[in-house]
Amino acid sequence: MQEFFDNVSRYPRYLISVSFGIFYNAIEPLIPLLKRPLTAIPLIGAAIAGFVGLSYILRAMLGIA
Repeated sequence: MQEFFDNVSRYPRYLISVSFGIFYNAIEPLIPLLKRPLTAIPLIGAAIAGFVGLSYILRAMLGIA
């Protein structure tokens, strides 16, 4: 039974490492774009617009006024 709980306790660490890996691989190609102001400003604006849009969508789906 102890072996079962040892195995189950590894899942949160696995979830964190997989999530970090996905996040890192999604952000890594954008890092060179952030070094130049001409591309950094639209990239940051698109990220903010994405978060605002996502918040509006979630508010509408969950019925939060």
